[in-house]
Amino acid sequence: MKTKEIQEEIVNNMRQWQRIENASVISTGKVMEKTENPIVRIIMEIIQHDSQMHYRVQELIAMSLQSNAIVLSTDELKDVWQMIENHIDLEKKTVNLAEKSLSALKGKKMLIQEYLLNYLLDDETKHNRILDNLGMIKKGMYPYA
Repeated sequence: MKTKEIQEEIVNNMRQWQRIENASVISTGKVMEKTENPIVRIIMEIIQHDSQMHYRVQELIAMSLQSNAIVLSTDELKDVWQMIENHIDLEKKTVNLAEKSLSALKGKKMLIQEYLLNYLLDDETKHNRILDNLGMIKKGMYPYA
């Protein structure tokens, strides 16, 4: 497959995926209209927000392949890297708090709290992972960083 064909396929995939994300937003909204239960509502809100963010990322991917290449200069990254490292430290603290809280709940049969804490731990761990991956981009730009 040629580069142009690959790009077109990815753009088409992103557009299809965006339609699914839109359906997810509608679906979660319907569930929220049907219930007042706080656990169900918060989970639907989380999924809805994630779907909206996924849509934006998919749009960025598609646009970067169609017209506007994504550029991250070494100067731009250098200007914010210390703040990103500070944020990485914050994320590590939140993971630690989630782990401590889960440890305290172990065997206590507080299933909803444990469920929500596991969600938070997974999400904070994801934040750490995507920031670590940003660090890999930085290392690719600054091989000796």
